[in-house]
Amino acid sequence: MTDIHDIWPRGLARIHADPPGERQWSTMEETLDRKRSLATALCRARYAGRVWVSGVPALYLPFARLKYGRVPNRLVQSDTEVVIEGFQRSGNTFAVFAFELAQERPIKSAHHLHASAQVVRAVKLGVPVLLLTRDPRDATVSHVIREPCVRMREALRAWVRFYERALSVKDHVLVADFSRVSTDFGAVIRDFNVKFGTGYKEFEHTEANVARCFALIEERNRQRYGQLVEGKVARPSEERRGKKAELIRRFDDPSLSSLRGRAYEAYRALVPAAEPP
Repeated sequence: MTDIHDIWPRGLARIHADPPGERQWSTMEETLDRKRSLATALCRARYAGRVWVSGVPALYLPFARLKYGRVPNRLVQSDTEVVIEGFQRSGNTFAVFAFELAQERPIKSAHHLHASAQVVRAVKLGVPVLLLTRDPRDATVSHVIREPCVRMREALRAWVRFYERALSVKDHVLVADFSRVSTDFGAVIRDFNVKFGTGYKEFEHTEANVARCFALIEERNRQRYGQLVEGKVARPSEERRGKKAELIRRFDDPSLSSLRGRAYEAYRALVPAAEPP
């Protein structure tokens, strides 16, 4: 029996072979796929551009002033008292809320640019910097969960670029690993005071105070997204834990061995007590 594809061009054969309803549905699916692919490609292009520019103060900071100039406590200035910065998913939001909760007065701070350019600029201005870091695997896996358009290679490359540039000012900042930030932030503030000669109140790392921080973090998430989004909220999440196994496998892929090596070399330079991966 002769197949319709043997006597009709493929496009015409499909038109004649598919019922009108199925044809319309198939076309809609293809259109949505194209739109999703385009959106993903644009997202990745924007991400790659930001990662590169955010490591160059002369390029990134003027752009950041245009975008965040009216946002309080975002950009470092000469009268900024404290800068708290780190790669995404390194305890940034918890550290900021915990620091602010512990103080008896409002503090003029700068945070959440996630740009090494901000760290370098703060050091040049003589502003005390708390540089947050986290094991590259844990940080990048959590970051990819939050930013699903970003591939593991791109996230790991971003981590490496951030901290390799931050290493240039390592001796002028206080480095705090996620393991300390999340378990004894009061001790982190104590070390900060010793290094910079400041007198900030220490955070009492009790269950009640941690719960207060998490409540503020959840409220910030709701204000930003209109509802609580577990994939993006900056506190532990059972929903995210279920997604980590596959992403850890991608992180451990042999093709990323060179990037992983650079990441852990930078991490051990920042946190000498860090155990080898």
